[in-house]
Amino acid sequence: MSASKLVRPSIEYKDSYLESLSEYHEEGRYKYRNAALLAQDDNFKRFVEDLCSEQGRLHQPMQDWVEPMPETVLWLVKDGTYLGSIEIRHRLNWHLEKWGGHVHFVIRPSMRNKGYGKKILKKAMPVINYLGIDKALLTVEPDDERAIHIIEQLGGKLEDTTQATECFPALNRYWLDCS
Repeated sequence: MSASKLVRPSIEYKDSYLESLSEYHEEGRYKYRNAALLAQDDNFKRFVEDLCSEQGRLHQPMQDWVEPMPETVLWLVKDGTYLGSIEIRHRLNWHLEKWGGHVHFVIRPSMRNKGYGKKILKKAMPVINYLGIDKALLTVEPDDERAIHIIEQLGGKLEDTTQATECFPALNRYWLDCS
């Protein structure tokens, strides 16, 4: 068995990514990503190319009034299998300052509680710093004990909790030193 590693999204991981998408759909996440359409080779290739472009793009599902931000997307893989994703936004707009942060990470449901959440964030910290972000903002739902534990284990400091709105839930805002 090899160690887990961060990689750029690649068609090499298509099958395991699509398997994980089914897992995400079962828990109500990423419903806007159509697995049947992504299963088509050309569509998956374009999907991966888009993820690797680092251009400003809107996070789905997101209103078009939110300013797109450039981001770096990395996948955590092990033994040829997709385990999770991390998105690193290169800078913050007003929306990300409250409800998104610099960093979002997710581990596929079948691979949770195995230490991969901590691994993906820890492995990404040098990349975050390389992108010029010394302190990264992460937002997390107040009842997401696993994510809070990971962020705090790596030194994240709680700044505050945003107020819920009609469109967005209350979120804890953490700052993580990546220098």
